[in-house]
Amino acid sequence: MSLIQVNGLTKNFANVDVLKGIDLSFEEGEHYVIRGASGSGKSTLLYLLGGLDRPTSGSVEFQGVDLARFDDDKLAKFRNQNVGFVFQFHFLLPNLNCLDNIILPSRIGGRKENKIKENSLKLAEYLGVSHCLSKFPFELSGGEQQRINIIRALSLGPKLLLCDEPTGNLDSENSRKVTALLKALAKEFNSTMIVVTHDDTVASQFHNVLHMKDGLLL
Repeated sequence: MSLIQVNGLTKNFANVDVLKGIDLSFEEGEHYVIRGASGSGKSTLLYLLGGLDRPTSGSVEFQGVDLARFDDDKLAKFRNQNVGFVFQFHFLLPNLNCLDNIILPSRIGGRKENKIKENSLKLAEYLGVSHCLSKFPFELSGGEQQRINIIRALSLGPKLLLCDEPTGNLDSENSRKVTALLKALAKEFNSTMIVVTHDDTVASQFHNVLHMKDGLLL
């Protein structure tokens, strides 16, 4: 069953056509990688899929609902309830400890905090960062920060997991490990996962591979 349907999607920045009419669909529970050089439009596409930006024209439908129907507040609620984001940079808030960083989205969304905390503790144990939860981001290594970032993205059990160059700062061995970990966790949560990358090591671990160039799918 299709989770996301994209129809005629375009995006224009300062009279530059970044996306030039994208048509595709993503199935529930499947894992995808979008490959392309810098400037190909792959990250822009990812942000539109997650409701972080709005298209110039065309539509993104999530479970049959066009995201264009949502005002900014409803779009923020949609993201909180349905989408987990893993970026190349962790974007952890420096004035909160790691557990509070993880739980913050559930507080914003009015979710049951105890259940989210329980999920987070299990994920932290699984990822080997239980000892980091009471620490602040600046006290962690880069690898530990990224694992906390992954826990934050998955703690709400999102239907959609979007990853923008999640291994961009890692060597090949750790890229393989992080990608395998993301796939395993997405499978456990039955999340549709879409990863944007230019890394061959990452792309080789996916069966569903999409290629982008100059704002178009090849």
